[in-house]
Amino acid sequence: WCQVLPSFFDLNKITIDNRAVNGRSTRSFINEKRWESVYKSLKKGDYVFIQFGHNDEVKSKVNSYTTPEEFTSNLKKYIGDAREKKMIPVLMTPVARRKFDAAGKIEQTHQEYSALVLKVAAEEKLLFIDLDAQSMQLYQQFGVENSKLLFCQLKPGEHPNYPDGKDDNTHFNELGARLIAQLVLKEIRTTIPDLLTYITTKKP
Repeated sequence: WCQVLPSFFDLNKITIDNRAVNGRSTRSFINEKRWESVYKSLKKGDYVFIQFGHNDEVKSKVNSYTTPEEFTSNLKKYIGDAREKKMIPVLMTPVARRKFDAAGKIEQTHQEYSALVLKVAAEEKLLFIDLDAQSMQLYQQFGVENSKLLFCQLKPGEHPNYPDGKDDNTHFNELGARLIAQLVLKEIRTTIPDLLTYITTKKP
């Protein structure tokens, strides 16, 4: 979703540097020295949006899984490092996966790790965006079938890269990414008024 976020801002006034990499967790992002690269490049007054949980919680992913205790500790490292350099950390819950019950009600898919993000944000008195809850509401508004339009859902033969089709309820297509980015933008307007001056008035 952050790939489309720059279209909502005046890039003559602000720089958006998206360092997200698929499949990474709080642990692997540190181990691969990706956080070190972020830490070295940012400066006083920069905002750093921290969003993890998707891969931290999957026990079968041995290179990225973190226990709840490790996850909490890693988040606090990011926050402490950011504050050390006078950056402004913003903590975010992960976006929800698309999962509905038999009655068509959206189900929670990050219950434990989103709760940990919320807990750390409260303890550290951080700017916070609950994108898990916001995205769940979005999927519910679309419903069971129409919510597929937000994700990389492909029928067999529809795309040459996926001849057998693809049933992906985690990764967004362009429409889904744009709508999630709009949710983030809405939260920024509410929770981070200092960034309002950088939002573009032009239609993306």
